[in-house]
Amino acid sequence: MPAATDPTDDSGDGAGLQSSSYARWTGSKRGEARRQDLLDKVTADVAANGLVDFSLRRAAAAAGTTHKVLLYYFDGPDDLLAEAVKRLRQRRGEGLRAVLDLPPTMSLADRLRATWPNLVRAEANFWVITQAMGLVMYDPVRYGHLGRDEGRQYHAVLLGMCPAGWAEERKSEVVELILAVFRGLLLDARVRRTPLDDAPAFRALLRALEDEEARP
Repeated sequence: MPAATDPTDDSGDGAGLQSSSYARWTGSKRGEARRQDLLDKVTADVAANGLVDFSLRRAAAAAGTTHKVLLYYFDGPDDLLAEAVKRLRQRRGEGLRAVLDLPPTMSLADRLRATWPNLVRAEANFWVITQAMGLVMYDPVRYGHLGRDEGRQYHAVLLGMCPAGWAEERKSEVVELILAVFRGLLLDARVRRTPLDDAPAFRALLRALEDEEARP
């Protein structure tokens, strides 16, 4: 996990507060290209090695640069970590795009059932996102935004999967149920090494959604 050290100390990770002596990127096009290249390399490292022991020194080694360069483009290790997790989530979110092509007459349960394989395949590659939720549990003040961002990624799409005639409150309640089960399944799959594509809890969720849709 990111350590709190002095970024002006070249012998350390440079993972703490920024120094006022550091130059800051001002948003030039050339700088944006460089920033994205650095982020791509750090994201690849995070995807391969996870979040445990993440530090600015490790990120700099993965990006082939120095911690001072990273501090020029990012607001410290927490910002860099958040950006890497965000990028992984954007890639994972591609698994949800298939729902846009499903017939609008399909039930919510069937739409989620049809979308599930895409999510399962995405999670096989981006298991590290589950670790991000562990950071939220470890320090909700420092890492709480990682959990909130995760919910926002799915919320709009899941709302769109709900029947159009439902009240907004009802949609939100059902979406929160789906997200809660999804988070639990991800954790269970990592801890117990159980397959996501045939999880009993997912089948129970589908039955619950079918019962919900049967209500007036």
